[in-house]
Amino acid sequence: MSYRIPEETKRAILDAARIDEVVGDFVLLKKRGANYVGLCPFHQEKTPSFIVTPAKGIFKCFGCGKGGDSVSFLMEHEHLSYVDALRYLAAKYNIEIRAQELSPEQERKESERESLYDVTRFAAEYFVKNLWESEEGRAVGLSYFRERKFTDAMIRQFQLGYCASSWDGFTQAALKAGYDKKYLLQCGLTIEKEDSGKLFDRFRGRVIFPIHSLSGRVLGFGGRILVNDKTKAKYVNSPESEIYHKSQVLYAIPFAKREIAARDMAYMVEGYADVISMHQAGIANVVSSSGTSLTEEQIRLISHFTRNLTLLYDGDPAGIKASLRGIDMILAKDMDVRVVLLPDGQDPDDFAKAHSTEEIRGYLSDNAVDFIRFKARLLLQDAGDDPIKRAALIDNILESISVIPDEIKRAVYVQECSRLLDIPEADLVNKLNRIFRSRFQKQVARERAGQAIREVPSEPAPGQGSPEEDARAYEKVLERELLRLLVNHGACNTTQAYVDEGGCRMDQVSSVCAYIVMELEQDGFSMEEPLHQGLFSIFANAFHSGKVPSLEELLQADDPRLRALVADLAASRFEISKVWEEKGILVRTEQNDRGKLDSAVFQAVLNFKLKKLSDMRGSLDKELEQAGKDGDDLKVMELITRKKNLDRLKTALSAMVRRVVA
Repeated sequence: MSYRIPEETKRAILDAARIDEVVGDFVLLKKRGANYVGLCPFHQEKTPSFIVTPAKGIFKCFGCGKGGDSVSFLMEHEHLSYVDALRYLAAKYNIEIRAQELSPEQERKESERESLYDVTRFAAEYFVKNLWESEEGRAVGLSYFRERKFTDAMIRQFQLGYCASSWDGFTQAALKAGYDKKYLLQCGLTIEKEDSGKLFDRFRGRVIFPIHSLSGRVLGFGGRILVNDKTKAKYVNSPESEIYHKSQVLYAIPFAKREIAARDMAYMVEGYADVISMHQAGIANVVSSSGTSLTEEQIRLISHFTRNLTLLYDGDPAGIKASLRGIDMILAKDMDVRVVLLPDGQDPDDFAKAHSTEEIRGYLSDNAVDFIRFKARLLLQDAGDDPIKRAALIDNILESISVIPDEIKRAVYVQECSRLLDIPEADLVNKLNRIFRSRFQKQVARERAGQAIREVPSEPAPGQGSPEEDARAYEKVLERELLRLLVNHGACNTTQAYVDEGGCRMDQVSSVCAYIVMELEQDGFSMEEPLHQGLFSIFANAFHSGKVPSLEELLQADDPRLRALVADLAASRFEISKVWEEKGILVRTEQNDRGKLDSAVFQAVLNFKLKKLSDMRGSLDKELEQAGKDGDDLKVMELITRKKNLDRLKTALSAMVRRVVA
């Protein structure tokens, strides 16, 4: 059922949410002074540029630019709606939500994505209830799980369930509960026959393994058949949908993420039962790719919590070789990959049930082999004394080494391969260099053919673009400086001096917000960048209502672009730029603002006004030129008078900031 969260409940949720705790559920954070740092979850990086500032309740990545508060983070990272992000936080901090039911019109506006989440949540609850409460569920499903020696606690933790063997038991229950058929079909829970339109359950007669997102939401399902029927697949999985992309999820990641971060190690196994048995044995930093080859999205998901990944294999050569093809992606992400072969061909499920936690940990620690060394030994067994196979083996291993970003690590692997393969190190280095040259030449060829993707800066740096582009970039910096002062210090008092009609110096005390808004509005100045003007309008409207918006209120703006801009301004780090200094812009850090707030505000306003006056003068010059060509003498005289007035005002303002404006 769709609903709206009351404002008082929303405020209680936002007050309770700690940004470091919320982000810490998804990103490994390390304390650094008053802030926390970590690897950004929104783009691939090796050096942390992701900052969490608890004092302000915001996060900011200085690599990709994303930023915001706890709600923004959840919306971006988990692809949640605003309401569902609040719902997540309410559950995390045990805050009761008294729902306000939406009208039919409002309910129709609920996104299709949220409807799909509702369906998968209902399905998970239905399958769990069916497992524990129906006669068939207990006799077939529950008895199967217990035969696999899963404890009731594990069965409940992983939300294992059962779908009855009747053709459409689940589908009819969902329809009766009010769920739309199209969402049942989109999620793949229900299948419709093309010829008759008859509906039936995809997972009928199967035990159910729900697949969760990082935050614990149900995305899809895996179903295992329990009867020996060669005409039916042993496992059936949910198809791709708007909310379920198997290449982007890892089975059990919400149950494993904390242990992965705590132990700085993730173990990768193949099946659902492998994961559950390992968790039950006390090895909780275990996930599964659910039978698919590892993808870049899955690797990135793991890298948020650790750079160390160990793959557990049962000794089947065919399975191992098949998985080797995707491992180079892990090496390319500068992760350390190890392999453990389990004894006597046991899979992780069997091994976990046969050993204690201490025995398992000991075996995994003692038998973990670096991936490159493992690959070399494995392929050597295949190659034997065949020179052609050995040559192919060398190429294969060097291709893997070549994707490793770290030069020292590459050198160590080359030395190890030289020893293992009994080949001079210099020969391997030469071959590796040929691989690099070939790769570079292919890249150049693609670029020349126009196939390479080039990233062009959206805003040229000063002095690097055309005069018009340079002027626009300059104006945006001026606008951002004003907005940064408003966001960070809008409610603070500033003292500005002026001279009254009698020539006496007077001090005017007002809020930063009041001073900036009045100075710009009295001259009729607005900001050229629409997003900047939108944020300025929020301050102007709030000022005229007798208040100054807080950072928390700004971060709840409806427009996600505005929220991102506010977070960026609140967390901005500035560096002195020679070009900007030459143009008369004083770039300063927030720490410096505290000691020089009055001058910072004063100069920011004056610089902005001077730029506006320069633009107006340029427009007048063009009008004057055109009026002269048209022979309009009256227009010429009027424009000359306006130009003189502008020049006088511009000269006076220039003197105030002690610089000459050309």
